[in-house]
Amino acid sequence: MIILLLILFAVKRAYTKRERQAPKGLQSLLEPLILFMRDEVIKPSVGKHYERFVPLLLTIFFFIFANNLLGLIPLIPGGANVTGNIAITLVLAVIVFIVTQFIAKKDYWRHIFLPDVPKALYPILIPIEILGVFTKPIVLCLRLFANITAGHIIILGFFSLIFIFGQMAPAGGFGASVFSMAFALFMSLLELLVAFLQAYVFTLLSALYFGMALEEHHHEEAH
Repeated sequence: MIILLLILFAVKRAYTKRERQAPKGLQSLLEPLILFMRDEVIKPSVGKHYERFVPLLLTIFFFIFANNLLGLIPLIPGGANVTGNIAITLVLAVIVFIVTQFIAKKDYWRHIFLPDVPKALYPILIPIEILGVFTKPIVLCLRLFANITAGHIIILGFFSLIFIFGQMAPAGGFGASVFSMAFALFMSLLELLVAFLQAYVFTLLSALYFGMALEEHHHEEAH
């Protein structure tokens, strides 16, 4: 959080000092990313009220993205694989869940408790819809946790091969180290892509949930 605040406030000061000038430095790095998330992800997913949710969704995106990147650096003092901790992903999912319930409009609740199906199906469909309200944040939580943790486990597995073969014979350890380091390096590079993709997917799904909660159905227009 401190790193994010330092970076973003530095960019804010740069915009203040360089008003109406071309971005440079951190500005040129972050501006395309912010505009992409706002215009290509948040706006189409949330709908016409998207501006209210841009600060929250961008905060979620950068928080996840920054911690995903920090989790790839093994020797940071006090560092940890934060987004590989299910407690962190759970808190993020609960925040999205609470916001979704508070902003939900009547059409959202009507779809859950009075779905547009024959009433004979209500005993089956309504419990499924209610269950879906709670499974959405669970999916958010587990998706991020599982994908980030899986990559680290694979890298750890490759490093473990060095010690396993080294116990059998020193030459085997040296031979396995070349193989293990090559694949661990490849996985680390792949994790850079995963770091962005998982932040993107979490933000996209959160924006879609907000959009579903705000969606209005104009039944009279259908006629």
